[in-house]
This record gives sequence, structure tokens and C-alpha cells, in this order.
Amino acid sequence: MTFEAINPEPLGPPKGWTNGMLAPAGGRVLFVAGQDAANAEGVVTTDDFVEQFDIALEKMLLVVTEAGGGPESIGRMTVFVTDLDAYRSLRKPVGEVYRARMGKHFPAMALMEVSRLVDPRGKVEIEATAVIAPVE
Repeated sequence: MTFEAINPEPLGPPKGWTNGMLAPAGGRVLFVAGQDAANAEGVVTTDDFVEQFDIALEKMLLVVTEAGGGPESIGRMTVFVTDLDAYRSLRKPVGEVYRARMGKHFPAMALMEVSRLVDPRGKVEIEATAVIAPVE
């Protein structure tokens, strides 16, 4: 699955995201629900921000993989954090985790600070939209 990156020049060069991702014809759209750092029993077991980001990203990618895609299938991703200052101070390790799982694929992205998540210990939640190539 190859997206066409849409980055209008007047918006300036994006850093760590793409302004628009145009999916090729014939792909199937997958909407991935927000994934947090909770384990299979529904419990968040760590308070570490970077570790929570890693777990949430891994779970989101697991849904995409189960549908037949991979990181390159993700066209849009939204990251919700409960502490924007923590995110900013940890951008380097968060970026390392991101690249370890996503490589150099940067979908259209948004980052939003929210007052809280469903789990009281939750600090990060990630949702995405992917386009899965049809089986040939």
C-alpha cells in the first residue's frame, strides 16, 4: 500500500508527519479504535510515559497487522496525551520508540492534550485510520 503524500508548499515542510495522505484506489479502510497502555485484563501497569506510548503504538499496529496491513498502511493517526509538557520533554525517546515501530513512515497526524483517559493511570491513547490493500 503506497500513499501519495500531499504537502502543499504554503504550509511549509512537515517534521514528523505528513499534511495529507491520498490512498490508492481499491484499498479497504480500517478505523482503529483508541488504544491505550492497558494489558489484556484492562489494567495499565506502568506510569512511564514513553512505555505507555510504546504499548499503545504496539496495540494500534497489532490491529492493523491483524487486518493485513503494516505501518505503511496507516494514513492518519491521532495521539491523545494527558500531559503535553511531558510529551514535549520526552520527544526524543518517544521519537525513538516511534521509529522503531513505524520506521520512516509519517502519516497525517494530530496530537491533542486531554484532561484524562478512561483508565486513571492512562497517559497516552492512539487511534488511527489505515488503508489495507486488497488481496490479489
